[in-house]
Amino acid sequence: MNENALANINTWLAGNYDAATKETIQKLQVENPGELEESFYRSLEFGTGGLRGIMGVGTNRMNKYTVGMATQGFANYMKKSFPNEEVKVVIGHDCRNNSRFFAETVANVFAANGIKVYLFDALRPTPEISYAIRTLGCKGGVVCTASHNPKEYNGYKAYWDDGAQLVPPHDKNVIVEVDAISNVDDVKWNGGEANITIIGKEMDDQYTEMVKGLSVYPEVIAKQHDLKIVYTPIHGTGIMLAPKVLAAFGFTNVHVVEEQSTPDGNFPTVVYPNPEESEAMSIGLKKAKELDADILLGTDPDSDRVGVGVKNHKGEWVLMNGNQTAVLAFAYMIEARKKKGLAQDNDMVISTIVTTNMINEVAKQNDISCYNVLTGFKWIASLLKEKEADENYIIGGEESFGLMIGDKVRDKDAISAVALMCEMAAVEKENGRSLFDKMIELYIQYGFYYETLISITKKGMNGQKEIADMMAGYRANPPATIDGSPVVEVLDYEKQIGKDLESGESWETGLPKSNVLQFITEDGSKVSARPSGTEPKIKFYFSVQTDLQSKEQFDEKFAYLQAKINAISAELKLS
Repeated sequence: MNENALANINTWLAGNYDAATKETIQKLQVENPGELEESFYRSLEFGTGGLRGIMGVGTNRMNKYTVGMATQGFANYMKKSFPNEEVKVVIGHDCRNNSRFFAETVANVFAANGIKVYLFDALRPTPEISYAIRTLGCKGGVVCTASHNPKEYNGYKAYWDDGAQLVPPHDKNVIVEVDAISNVDDVKWNGGEANITIIGKEMDDQYTEMVKGLSVYPEVIAKQHDLKIVYTPIHGTGIMLAPKVLAAFGFTNVHVVEEQSTPDGNFPTVVYPNPEESEAMSIGLKKAKELDADILLGTDPDSDRVGVGVKNHKGEWVLMNGNQTAVLAFAYMIEARKKKGLAQDNDMVISTIVTTNMINEVAKQNDISCYNVLTGFKWIASLLKEKEADENYIIGGEESFGLMIGDKVRDKDAISAVALMCEMAAVEKENGRSLFDKMIELYIQYGFYYETLISITKKGMNGQKEIADMMAGYRANPPATIDGSPVVEVLDYEKQIGKDLESGESWETGLPKSNVLQFITEDGSKVSARPSGTEPKIKFYFSVQTDLQSKEQFDEKFAYLQAKINAISAELKLS
C-alpha cells in the first residue's frame, strides 16, 4: 500500500477520531483495501474554490474531520484579515446527503472561534448565500454543496466579503492556513453556540424582491402571465425559491415536475443531477411535451446552473446548450434595456475565454464593452468588483449553463436565470415567436456560432497524471492544422502568452495563470483544452462559425457546423 496512505491510516486509528470512523477503517482494511488506499493516499485538496470530493472516511474524502479542519484554517485566515472588526459569516447548504450535517459542523467551528454565524434554517440555493453575505455585511461564507456532481460527492464552496468565491490573494492564503491545520486537535469543534443565528424566510423575501427588480418588461408578463412553464429542481434546492420567484414575476401557469420536486441527495430519477445532461432533463421534457408547454427549465442541486428546453422551428422539443442560453440572455438584457431607455453609456458585460465569441459580437454591434475572463464566476465577480466604480455591469455568464444577472449576487444564479428566461419567452410569445425563433434571428444578425463540449474522465490516483500528460502533449506538439485550416494563433494561459504563428508575434494574455490551451484557426474555429477544477476530467471546447442569411438556411448550415465539429473531434482523436 502507498506509504502516505499507511501513515494517514495509522494517524486516524491512533488519534481523536470517533469510534465509528475507526471501525469503518478497520472494516475496509479487511474487505476493501483498494478503497481504503484511495481514501487515504493524499489529503483532499483545499483548492482555490474550496473542497469537493467523495464522502466517506479518510483524508481524501469529505467528512466531519476534513470539513472541520478546512473551516478552522478559513476561520484563522478571516481573523487575521479583519483583526479589529467583527467577523460574520453566512452558512448554507444544498440537498445532498450530509449537507446539513456539514453545514452545522462548519457553523459550530466558526462559532467556536468567536465568529458570528448566520446559518440558514434549511437547504437554500447557492446564489441566496452569496446575496446574504452582501446583505448582512459579512466577511465571507460557506456553502456545503458539490453542485452538479454525482450523489457520492459533497463539497465546500468558500466565499469572501463581496459574496464571491475566493480569488488571489485570499484563495492561496486560505490554502496556507488550511494546510497548517495538521491535526484534528487543532480544531475548535464547539463552545460558541451562542454565536449562531438561524435565518430563513426574511432573507428569502429580500432575495425574491431583488430578483423581481431585474425584470425589464413586467407589463409583457402581465399580458402573458399564463405562459405555460414546466420547471424541475432535479431534487435540489431550486424548489425553495424558483416557484416563489416566478409567482413574484407574475407567472400563473407554472408546472413543477412532481417526480423531481422533493429534495433528495440520492437523486433517484437521474444518473447525474446536472441540467447540462439531457438525461437529467428527460422527465421534464416528457412533461413539457404532454402539456404543450412554452418553455422547460431545470436547475442543478444548488441552483446555480440552469437548463432550458424549447420547441424548435419544426415544433420539436430541443434542449439549448449553455452558449445558446447565454447568447439569448446577453442579447435580451442588452437589447431590451436599450428599447426601454434603460441603457447607459458605461454599460458592460463579462464572458469567459471558453464561452462563445458570439457574445463579443453582440456586445460590439450594440456598442457595449465586453470583457473575457478565465473560466469561473469568481473571475467575473472579481472583474465586476474592479470596474463597478466606473462601469455599469449588466450581465455575466459562461457556457457551463451559468448566468449572473445584475450585481447583487456575485456567483452564478439559476433562480434569477429561470425568471428572466421565462420573461424572454413571454416577450417572444407576445411577438408571435418562440425563443428558438429568436435564436435563429440572432444567428442571422450576429453570425452563426455553434459550440460543443467533450469531457474525458480520468479517475483515481493515475487520473491526474494522465490529464497532466495530455496537456503537456498539446503544449509540446500543438496541432499545425485543424480540419484542414491552419492554426494561426495559440494561447497558453498557464504561460500567460498568446502567439501569432504566422508573424511570430507574441503578447501577454493579461489574465492570471490557468491551465488552459486555445488553438484558433484561419477559418475562425476555436479549440480550448482545460482540466476541470471540480471533477476528474479534461474538457475540450469546440467553437465553429459561419454566416446565416435566412431562417430557411438554418438546417443546412447547422448540419455543416455539426459535421465540422465532428471532424475536429475525430482529428484530435476525441471521438
